[in-house]
Amino acid sequence: MKEGIHPQYNECKVVCACGTAWTTRSTKKEIHIEICSSCHPFFTGKQKLIDTAGRVERFQKKYGMKTESEKASEEKASA
Repeated sequence: MKEGIHPQYNECKVVCACGTAWTTRSTKKEIHIEICSSCHPFFTGKQKLIDTAGRVERFQKKYGMKTESEKASEEKASA
């Protein structure tokens, strides 16, 4: 590697908006972030799940596709 063209790679303090701080290595001396694994909803278990069942049912209804339960009921009726 060439001398004098690479930035210094030193220890860095990372600080989250929630107050959590840790040390890592970077070319910057200090990094401020908005969200971390301590406060992110995915990692804390507070994530809201979006119900997409209504979207699928609307699509099937719009394009005339039958659901699995409708197919099963038709097979029982014809037998």
